[in-house]
Amino acid sequence: MKNYSVIFLLAVLSSCASIKRHNEQRASYIPPEQLKEDVDYAYSKLQQMHPQLYWYIPKEELDHKFDSLKQTITEPLTPLQFYFKFQPVIASIREGHLSLRIPRKKFTKKEIKKFEHTKGLFSRFEYYISGDHMYIVQNKDSIENIQPGTEILKINNTPVSEYIKKYKSLISSDGYNTTFHSYFLKDLFFNFYTAEHGLSNTATIETFYNGEKRLYTLSRESKSETDLEKDKESQKRTQEKKINDYVASSNSYNRTFKFLDKDSSVAYIKVKSFSRDYSDQFYKETFATIKNAKSQYLIIDVRNNYGGSLHEINNLYSYLADEPFTLIKPSQVTSKTAPLRTNYFRKSAPLEYAFKSIAYPSYFFAQAFSTYKKDGKIFYKMKVDKPTKPNKAAFHGKVFVLINGGSFSASSIITAKLKNDKRATLVGEETGGANDGTVAGFYSYQQLPNTKIRFPIGLLLVQPNISFQDNKKGVTPDITISENMQDIIDNKDPQLDWVTSEIAKEKKKTPQ
Repeated sequence: MKNYSVIFLLAVLSSCASIKRHNEQRASYIPPEQLKEDVDYAYSKLQQMHPQLYWYIPKEELDHKFDSLKQTITEPLTPLQFYFKFQPVIASIREGHLSLRIPRKKFTKKEIKKFEHTKGLFSRFEYYISGDHMYIVQNKDSIENIQPGTEILKINNTPVSEYIKKYKSLISSDGYNTTFHSYFLKDLFFNFYTAEHGLSNTATIETFYNGEKRLYTLSRESKSETDLEKDKESQKRTQEKKINDYVASSNSYNRTFKFLDKDSSVAYIKVKSFSRDYSDQFYKETFATIKNAKSQYLIIDVRNNYGGSLHEINNLYSYLADEPFTLIKPSQVTSKTAPLRTNYFRKSAPLEYAFKSIAYPSYFFAQAFSTYKKDGKIFYKMKVDKPTKPNKAAFHGKVFVLINGGSFSASSIITAKLKNDKRATLVGEETGGANDGTVAGFYSYQQLPNTKIRFPIGLLLVQPNISFQDNKKGVTPDITISENMQDIIDNKDPQLDWVTSEIAKEKKKTPQ
């Protein structure tokens, strides 16, 4: 036991020292020549590993952007300052999955526990961004009685419009999509803000509502015993929570299913994330229920779904298909060695590291023989690029799919396939992910040598098995219906309302 205690103490001390070194390095100023080395390193790795690097930007233009960036680096910068100069260049590649990781301050376990016992400063509101304006659309705890629809003009005397302009340059959709930014930015805004300004205990906001400007001081409040008990309860994993993929931080489920009418003729499935966790069981139970109910209509809602597992969307499609299908085209990689660049031991605890070390030879040989060459290109072997049979419980009625600018990555893959195969009517807005595919799959987690900024690079070109449109945009809906801020405030859903109204019309025309 003494030996274990010593090992544990050494691990704690090592962790604390590592956090201290990280934070000191994050605050240090890096000489210009070393910053330029990091720029060259990043571009070199992109050229080595990223398929279709020049899909949305010509090589000459990207070369010029990298050279111009280096010319602007004339003085030492902290890693955070460097990030804000470099990330807009990475965003100009227009690959939504590709970005530098913002260098954040790390916290000790003691500090993290302290924050866990307090309520967030900004996370207790829901936001809506339009242009360079930010609005509060939900005030979860009725803080200061701030009303939904209130615009935030300034945070600690800095105009929000300046932050929006700055942060918007850091993100990109796939290609020339026009709907993604406002959805993604509202979710990431305060991630960027706290990376810049730290986790404060107070903040002053200037607001505008009903023609009146007001100042509010927000404070980080301690959680009550009741709140802490609810947090503890939310961590318990019941069977329902597993199958519906419960997310404690938002107190919601990633997957939900219900019927929208008394006779069960209209089924509704909402998927917030294709996380794969227990998804096979969810779809098995859900489509069995739909089949037993003899439902005629199915609505699948993938709005604000940023993507996830290819396995899950392939499985979901098998419940919608009338005949054997192939979800995606063979996935291209830049070299035979690309699958070996995936940082096998990343984020491994000591025990995990030990087990992974034993399994590494098997992993190495599996990855080494995971590629094949065809027509002068190299592809990665995947199950989802092979024909899949329809599931025995497949739904054969009419399918509607709800999409918006927050439908990204795997959400765009499956909706592009559904539209191409004429298996569903898409309703809503252009998706945030590209119609013709994306670069993701799995990543090589690079680290810039001097600033130590992490740089994950997608290794697979993943494209739906469709006839490509080559318009460099998202999946466009068959029926375009937008949602505005007032709809959100009033809990109205014009996109779903259109579908249910259309179904009601069809029911009247069809004899029962």
